[in-house]
Amino acid sequence: MIEAKPKEPQVVSHADYDLITPDVSKLSRTVRPAEPGEADQVALAETALSRIANDFSHWMQDECARLDAARQTVQDQGLTTETKQELFLAAHDVKGYSETLGYPEARRVADSLCRLLEYTPELSRIPLLIVDQHVDAVCAIVREHEREDIVTVAAELTGKLRQVTDEFLMTENRHRPEILAKLANTSRAGWDLF
Repeated sequence: MIEAKPKEPQVVSHADYDLITPDVSKLSRTVRPAEPGEADQVALAETALSRIANDFSHWMQDECARLDAARQTVQDQGLTTETKQELFLAAHDVKGYSETLGYPEARRVADSLCRLLEYTPELSRIPLLIVDQHVDAVCAIVREHEREDIVTVAAELTGKLRQVTDEFLMTENRHRPEILAKLANTSRAGWDLF
């Protein structure tokens, strides 16, 4: 039997990202429901996930410790290309892991810090107080995650940090219209996620 050639992925371009939908027709032919008496693989995966879910808070705390250590390096050595990269990667990992590990409120703060580091044209002009506020906010959100009002508190805190960050970035990039346009696009796109 000759297998059909997979279709090309469907690509839909948006202002600041591309959405790629791969051909899953071959995959859907290989997935089947469990036979009678056979273990349900999805149920097994969910059980395994529930067994490690208790580790999520430890992993997120480890990410906060890494972010805090990167911030301390910046405090000790200043914002250099290397220290900025270390801080950016730590913030980017928090941004990426927070949803998966059950801490979605931390994602927007980490995203704001990433924007600050990515779009400031001159590192020496970044106020370290803003960096401190971002790192402290991420750590506080993770630490206080069990609070009933964490979503409200985190949204208020994140909103203020993002406002200050965006005002700073708009001022610092006032002579860079292409960056201003990118900031405006990512600012609108990022806020509907919370």
